[in-house]
Amino acid sequence: MIDQSASSASTFVLCTQSLDPNLSADERQDQMLQCIASSLDDAKAGINTFYLIYAASLVFYMQAGFAMLCAGSVRMKNLQNTMLKNLLDACGASLGFYTVGYAFAWGGSSNNSGTTFIGTENFFLMDVDQKAFWLFQFAFAATSATIVAGTLAERCQMLAYLSYSTALTAFVYPVVAHAVWNNTGFLSSFRPDPLLGVGVVDFAGCLVVHTTGGLTALIAAFVLGPRKGRFHYDGDGKRCANDFPGHSVALKVLGVLILWFGWYGFNTGSVYYITSENQSDLAQNAAVNTTLAAASGTISALLAKAWLVERETGEAVFCLAHALMGCLSGLVSITGSCAYVESWAAIIIGFVSGLLYLAGSRLMIRIGIDDAVDAIPIHMIGGIWGSIAVGLFTVPKYLDASHAQAGSAGLFYSDGKLLACQFIGILFVVGWVSVLMFPFFAILHYLGWLRADSLEEIVGLDVSYHGGIHQGDTDNESSHQDEERQYYERRELERRKKQNRVRRRLLMMDLSVSGRSAVGDAGNNDGSRRLSGNGGLAGENRAENNGADSNRRSSGSGTAQDEENRTNGSRQPSVIEVEENW
Repeated sequence: MIDQSASSASTFVLCTQSLDPNLSADERQDQMLQCIASSLDDAKAGINTFYLIYAASLVFYMQAGFAMLCAGSVRMKNLQNTMLKNLLDACGASLGFYTVGYAFAWGGSSNNSGTTFIGTENFFLMDVDQKAFWLFQFAFAATSATIVAGTLAERCQMLAYLSYSTALTAFVYPVVAHAVWNNTGFLSSFRPDPLLGVGVVDFAGCLVVHTTGGLTALIAAFVLGPRKGRFHYDGDGKRCANDFPGHSVALKVLGVLILWFGWYGFNTGSVYYITSENQSDLAQNAAVNTTLAAASGTISALLAKAWLVERETGEAVFCLAHALMGCLSGLVSITGSCAYVESWAAIIIGFVSGLLYLAGSRLMIRIGIDDAVDAIPIHMIGGIWGSIAVGLFTVPKYLDASHAQAGSAGLFYSDGKLLACQFIGILFVVGWVSVLMFPFFAILHYLGWLRADSLEEIVGLDVSYHGGIHQGDTDNESSHQDEERQYYERRELERRKKQNRVRRRLLMMDLSVSGRSAVGDAGNNDGSRRLSGNGGLAGENRAENNGADSNRRSSGSGTAQDEENRTNGSRQPSVIEVEENW
């Protein structure tokens, strides 16, 4: 319990009451100053802790944004499955990051001795004093895992997804975070002797979080393959994508707006401590640049897509979906440099990211990669561009505010050392993730644990994994059962109709082949008779036949009707009658 009377009293009163009356006046004054300074330090620690917890809450709230975005991008028959996978991301990330992930990423950072590839301390949060810092870093790890959720939607098995989510947050992501952010990492800009005198700079995870998650999504989508019916080839042999529209545009808009809101905690919270003057300046600069980059990415993607459609069809169309994805691409690209660049540079970074998103989305279709939410061009391509932008636009005064030993800045302000370090960091992330995750997904695919069954995919993963398509909450339970029964009855009726169509085609083919054979045999027999007779008789027969044909043609429709009536009793049944009788 907290002493309410003590907490409500002022610092001066508390310090006055704590003075030792046996001391001299000067000694009591020194004791008073020490008490006030100590209380201010405690207040700063409390403010910083609350700030970090609040920022972590905003980052974790981004899980709701990812969930709404995925829900709006998938079809109704896969809605429950997609939502459960988003929930499992947070669960798997929390357990994996608690057991070993945090230790691999941040273990040994307090020692500040030498260079290490991976952390070796603080497993199961042992000897960890700053629990709020763990919470903030866990939210980052969960974000990296959730990036892949939308890419694998509508065709990935549940067990495989949980396995990948835990593996990514427990080992793959922590090693990248350790290399770039830990003060003992070999790429870290916080080392006493950083790489090329400056190290890799990534303020809020453009390289560590988004590039890692986006590259993992690319590998998983390549191994998993596209959804059934996603691609087809036109007459020229060009691969074309069939549109699989999501069931709710409103949920997609809601998801993007939630993500934009959570991004303020993602970027501004990366200062960790808000009471320092330099850190507060960086935080407010990060918030402004986050806003400008998101807006710029939205406008560039919207206008560029409208221009492309106008060039192809002659009429401009403003696409909401591409505007939303351009917004996310701008947010991703500014993450690494949001605190270190000027506002005009943030607008340029966001504008270019919107264009790169459109180019990356088309490239994915061209190479046959099926990404349900375009996470690969947003996070991987946007993350790589954002990391390069750090080496171009970083301002020296902003970098010096958080890096006391920064030996370089952006290429437009200094030499190219920082840009070279950024490329080295990109190569490390690409190599590390590819070496680990490609065999991981390949083994799951070989064992048959990765992709759902073809029939389950066509029917919908909600039916196969969750007992049926969710129809909405109601008080009448029988209505749920009736709707589900009607759904299955409709599917069974469609299946039977399809089988009947196949049978009808087979019967038509069979009767057509039999008819051609009979006509061929009759022709051969008639030819033999003509060859065996004399020429005059054959000519006479042809004349008689021609005369008979002329009489039949001139007899009109009445004679044809009489002929049909005379032969009606002995005619063959039609194909439809045979199929129905069967």
